[in-house]
Amino acid sequence: MKKKSQQIKSVLRKLKDVKLLLLDVDGVLTKGELIILDDRKNLELKIWDIKDRFAYTMLRKSGLDIKIGWISGRGGKELENRAKELRIEYFYQWVKNKLEVYEELLRKSGYTNKDVVYIGDDWLDIPILKRAYVSICPKDAVKEVKRYVDYISHYPGGRGVFREVVELILKSKGKFNEVFSQYNI
Repeated sequence: MKKKSQQIKSVLRKLKDVKLLLLDVDGVLTKGELIILDDRKNLELKIWDIKDRFAYTMLRKSGLDIKIGWISGRGGKELENRAKELRIEYFYQWVKNKLEVYEELLRKSGYTNKDVVYIGDDWLDIPILKRAYVSICPKDAVKEVKRYVDYISHYPGGRGVFREVVELILKSKGKFNEVFSQYNI
Protein backbone atom coordinates (compact mmCIF):
# COMPACT_ATOMS: atom_id res chain seq x y z
CA MET A 1 0.00 0.00 0.00
CA LYS A 2 1.19 3.50 -0.84
CA LYS A 3 2.06 5.97 1.86
CA LYS A 4 -1.06 7.80 3.05
CA SER A 5 -0.16 11.16 1.44
CA GLN A 6 0.56 9.51 -1.94
CA GLN A 7 -2.62 7.51 -1.60
CA ILE A 8 -4.70 10.65 -0.97
CA LYS A 9 -3.13 12.51 -3.93
CA SER A 10 -3.82 9.57 -6.23
CA VAL A 11 -7.42 9.27 -5.04
CA LEU A 12 -8.00 13.03 -5.36
CA ARG A 13 -6.77 12.91 -8.98
CA LYS A 14 -9.13 10.04 -9.78
CA LEU A 15 -12.11 11.57 -7.94
CA LYS A 16 -12.06 14.56 -10.34
CA ASP A 17 -13.65 12.29 -12.94
CA VAL A 18 -16.39 10.59 -10.93
CA LYS A 19 -20.06 11.15 -11.68
CA LEU A 20 -21.67 8.39 -9.66
CA LEU A 21 -21.19 7.67 -5.96
CA LEU A 22 -22.35 4.15 -5.08
CA LEU A 23 -22.18 2.51 -1.71
CA ASP A 24 -23.23 -0.31 0.49
CA VAL A 25 -25.36 0.65 3.50
CA ASP A 26 -24.74 -1.66 6.47
CA GLY A 27 -21.13 -1.35 7.56
CA VAL A 28 -20.62 1.83 5.53
CA LEU A 29 -23.45 4.23 6.44
CA THR A 30 -24.18 2.33 9.64
CA LYS A 31 -21.90 0.44 12.01
CA GLY A 32 -23.50 -2.74 10.73
CA GLU A 33 -25.51 -3.28 13.89
CA LEU A 34 -29.22 -3.99 13.66
CA ILE A 35 -32.04 -3.91 16.12
CA ILE A 36 -34.76 -6.20 14.75
CA LEU A 37 -38.14 -4.80 15.74
CA ASP A 38 -40.33 -7.24 13.80
CA ASP A 39 -38.90 -9.98 11.58
CA ARG A 40 -42.20 -10.69 9.84
CA LYS A 41 -42.61 -7.05 8.78
CA ASN A 42 -38.91 -6.43 8.03
CA LEU A 43 -38.82 -3.70 10.65
CA GLU A 44 -35.29 -2.87 11.74
CA LEU A 45 -33.66 -0.01 13.52
CA LYS A 46 -30.42 1.35 12.13
CA ILE A 47 -28.33 4.09 13.67
CA TRP A 48 -27.18 6.78 11.25
CA ASP A 49 -24.34 9.23 11.81
CA ILE A 50 -25.46 12.86 11.53
CA LYS A 51 -22.11 13.86 9.99
CA ASP A 52 -22.70 11.40 7.17
CA ARG A 53 -26.26 12.71 6.85
CA PHE A 54 -24.98 16.27 6.46
CA ALA A 55 -22.64 15.14 3.65
CA TYR A 56 -25.69 14.71 1.37
CA THR A 57 -26.51 18.37 1.96
CA MET A 58 -22.92 19.38 1.27
CA LEU A 59 -22.87 17.49 -2.01
CA ARG A 60 -26.19 18.98 -3.14
CA LYS A 61 -25.06 22.52 -2.21
CA SER A 62 -21.92 22.07 -4.30
CA GLY A 63 -23.93 22.15 -7.51
CA LEU A 64 -21.99 19.15 -8.81
CA ASP A 65 -23.96 16.70 -10.92
CA ILE A 66 -23.00 13.60 -8.96
CA LYS A 67 -25.67 10.96 -8.57
CA ILE A 68 -25.84 8.72 -5.51
CA GLY A 69 -26.85 5.09 -5.27
CA TRP A 70 -27.22 2.51 -2.55
CA ILE A 71 -26.82 -1.22 -3.19
CA SER A 72 -27.79 -3.04 0.00
CA GLY A 73 -27.96 -6.71 0.83
CA ARG A 74 -30.62 -5.89 3.39
CA GLY A 75 -33.69 -3.71 3.13
CA GLY A 76 -36.93 -2.64 4.67
CA LYS A 77 -39.27 0.28 5.17
CA GLU A 78 -36.77 2.32 7.21
CA LEU A 79 -34.17 2.05 4.46
CA GLU A 80 -36.74 2.98 1.81
CA ASN A 81 -37.78 6.02 3.85
CA ARG A 82 -34.16 7.13 4.31
CA ALA A 83 -33.42 6.73 0.59
CA LYS A 84 -36.49 8.79 -0.29
CA GLU A 85 -35.67 11.48 2.29
CA LEU A 86 -32.11 11.78 0.99
CA ARG A 87 -33.22 11.70 -2.67
CA ILE A 88 -31.04 8.72 -3.53
CA GLU A 89 -31.20 8.41 -7.31
CA TYR A 90 -30.40 4.68 -7.51
CA PHE A 91 -31.73 2.52 -4.70
CA TYR A 92 -31.47 -1.26 -4.57
CA GLN A 93 -32.28 -3.40 -1.54
CA TRP A 94 -32.35 -7.12 -0.74
CA VAL A 95 -29.58 -7.60 -3.31
CA LYS A 96 -27.97 -11.04 -3.36
CA ASN A 97 -25.61 -10.40 -6.29
CA LYS A 98 -24.38 -6.81 -6.14
CA LEU A 99 -22.32 -7.13 -9.31
CA GLU A 100 -25.40 -8.00 -11.38
CA VAL A 101 -27.20 -4.92 -10.06
CA TYR A 102 -24.14 -2.76 -10.64
CA GLU A 103 -23.77 -3.90 -14.25
CA GLU A 104 -27.50 -3.40 -14.87
CA LEU A 105 -27.32 0.10 -13.38
CA LEU A 106 -24.41 1.00 -15.68
CA ARG A 107 -26.21 -0.39 -18.76
CA LYS A 108 -29.44 1.49 -18.03
CA SER A 109 -27.84 4.77 -16.93
CA GLY A 110 -25.03 5.03 -19.47
CA TYR A 111 -22.33 5.34 -16.83
CA THR A 112 -19.09 3.39 -17.16
CA ASN A 113 -16.74 1.98 -14.51
CA LYS A 114 -14.61 5.13 -14.94
CA ASP A 115 -17.51 7.27 -13.70
CA VAL A 116 -17.92 5.37 -10.42
CA VAL A 117 -16.61 5.62 -6.89
CA TYR A 118 -17.79 2.72 -4.74
CA ILE A 119 -17.65 2.36 -0.97
CA GLY A 120 -17.97 -1.15 0.47
CA ASP A 121 -16.91 -3.08 3.54
CA ASP A 122 -17.44 -6.81 3.03
CA TRP A 123 -16.98 -9.71 0.64
CA LEU A 124 -20.18 -9.00 -1.32
CA ASP A 125 -18.70 -5.62 -2.30
CA ILE A 126 -15.40 -6.93 -3.71
CA PRO A 127 -16.62 -7.53 -7.29
CA ILE A 128 -17.73 -3.90 -7.57
CA LEU A 129 -14.67 -2.57 -5.73
CA LYS A 130 -12.53 -4.31 -8.35
CA ARG A 131 -14.37 -2.58 -11.22
CA ALA A 132 -15.13 0.92 -9.95
CA TYR A 133 -12.68 3.63 -10.97
CA VAL A 134 -12.25 4.63 -7.32
CA SER A 135 -12.74 2.05 -4.58
CA ILE A 136 -12.96 2.96 -0.91
CA CYS A 137 -13.66 1.09 2.31
CA PRO A 138 -14.16 1.98 5.97
CA LYS A 139 -11.27 1.62 8.38
CA ASP A 140 -12.96 -1.46 9.89
CA ALA A 141 -13.74 -3.25 6.61
CA VAL A 142 -12.83 -6.92 6.49
CA LYS A 143 -9.19 -7.50 5.57
CA GLU A 144 -10.03 -9.13 2.23
CA VAL A 145 -11.75 -5.91 1.08
CA LYS A 146 -8.75 -3.77 2.01
CA ARG A 147 -6.68 -5.63 -0.60
CA TYR A 148 -8.84 -4.25 -3.42
CA VAL A 149 -9.34 -0.59 -2.56
CA ASP A 150 -7.65 2.62 -3.61
CA TYR A 151 -8.30 4.24 -0.26
CA ILE A 152 -9.05 3.15 3.31
CA SER A 153 -11.06 5.74 5.20
CA HIS A 154 -9.81 7.16 8.48
CA TYR A 155 -13.21 6.24 9.95
CA PRO A 156 -15.00 3.00 10.74
CA GLY A 157 -18.34 2.23 9.12
CA GLY A 158 -21.24 4.37 10.30
CA ARG A 159 -18.90 6.95 11.83
CA GLY A 160 -18.07 9.42 9.05
CA VAL A 161 -16.85 7.38 6.07
CA PHE A 162 -19.39 8.91 3.69
CA ARG A 163 -18.65 12.42 4.96
CA GLU A 164 -14.92 11.90 4.39
CA VAL A 165 -15.52 10.68 0.83
CA VAL A 166 -17.82 13.61 0.01
CA GLU A 167 -15.21 16.05 1.36
CA LEU A 168 -12.55 14.36 -0.81
CA ILE A 169 -14.82 14.66 -3.86
CA LEU A 170 -15.46 18.34 -3.13
CA LYS A 171 -11.72 18.97 -2.74
CA SER A 172 -10.88 17.09 -5.93
CA LYS A 173 -13.38 19.13 -7.92
CA GLY A 174 -12.39 22.48 -6.35
CA LYS A 175 -15.72 22.93 -4.54
CA PHE A 176 -14.78 22.36 -0.90
CA ASN A 177 -14.06 26.01 0.01
CA GLU A 178 -17.17 27.20 -1.82
CA VAL A 179 -19.42 24.83 0.13
CA PHE A 180 -17.54 25.49 3.37
CA SER A 181 -17.98 29.27 2.94
CA GLN A 182 -21.77 28.88 2.71
CA TYR A 183 -21.70 28.28 6.45
CA ASN A 184 -19.96 31.60 7.21
CA ILE A 185 -16.83 29.89 8.35
